[in-house]
Order: sequence, then C-alpha cells, then structure tokens
Amino acid sequence: MATKMLQRYNERERLNHWMVVLLFALAALSGLAFFHPSLYFLSNLLGGGAWARILHPFLGLAVALSFLGLFVRLWKDNTVTAQDKLWAEHMGDMMRGDKSAMPPAGKYNYGQKMVFWMTSSSLLVLVVTGVVFWSPWFAPYFAIALQRVAVLLHAVAAVALVVGIIVHVYAAIWVKGTMRAMTRGTVTESWAKANHPLWQQEMHKGS
Repeated sequence: MATKMLQRYNERERLNHWMVVLLFALAALSGLAFFHPSLYFLSNLLGGGAWARILHPFLGLAVALSFLGLFVRLWKDNTVTAQDKLWAEHMGDMMRGDKSAMPPAGKYNYGQKMVFWMTSSSLLVLVVTGVVFWSPWFAPYFAIALQRVAVLLHAVAAVALVVGIIVHVYAAIWVKGTMRAMTRGTVTESWAKANHPLWQQEMHKGS
C-alpha cells in the first residue's frame, strides 16, 4: 500500500528557502571573518579580506530581501494563538522526549513560530544597524558614537540569528521526516498526524 503524502511546500517556496540558506551561509561566514581574528581565514571564501568586506553587506541585504519573500508567504501561519501558549507550557515535556501531553499544533508549533519571529527581528536589526556603519556609502551620515552602538547591536543580532538557525536545523534533523518537506515538498500522512495534526485536518478539509 502506497504511503499517502501531503504537500507542505511548493517549488517556489522551496527555491526561496534554499536561496536564503545559501546567501545566509555566505553572509554569516564572511561576517564571522571580521568577528574575531582567529576566524579571519574565512574571508578567503570570498577572495580575501578586501573582497569579503565589500561583499558582506551586499550579501546581508540579499539575505534580508530573499527572506522577505518567505515572510510574506508565511507570517500569517506564524501568528501566535492561544493554542500556542498552551503548547509553550508543555515545551519542557517535549524536550524530555515526552510528547503525550503536547497539545495539537497547526502548520507550525510555538517553537517554530518563535524561531521565525526571532529570525525576522534579527534580520531587521542587522539591516538597520549595518546601514549605519556601511562605509563608504552611509557611515559618513552618522555620528561615530551611533556607529559604535550599531556595531554592538549588529553583533548581538548576528549571534542571535546564528543560534536560531542552529536550533532550526537541529529540529529539522531531530524530527524524522521533516527534511523531506524542504527537499521534496511533501510529508507523510503519519508525520503530519504526529507533529501537526491541526494542519493535517485543514489539508483534508481543503481537499
């Protein structure tokens, strides 16, 4: 008997997602090259320090614009509901491997929604602060003191974003069958029932 599949993401959404992944990897690695001297060797990925310095802000802007495409498509599905607050109360149980007490989740659970909004806010901070000390284009228009604050906030937002992405990747690997959603666009009926039963019910109502 063939396994029944449900479409979770279409081709455009998956292409958008992997574009963000590629651009983020380049932006993050080039940014880390300037974060600490021990990581400066990463600048070689973009042709050396000079090129990494030139390309990093453009890559960061490209990440934000690419993510905007996902944001427009997904923000409604990531709105926090009363059901999510109940899910958050039992998050500790899930982390301990006990899913029996977890309330049913929609297309995204509370943890996924928090990663989505953290990513969105971090990217916004990175873009705004990056513009403030983007030399030689915009930095001359801002006071040195403001640029220093912007550099600090930029670093904090970058660390938060990297940590969030690590959590996102770990969760995708941890929950078996999740990676298929972004490689093939579909998930099994059993996966949907086990992890996102409310979304599964919505899919059947729409069919």
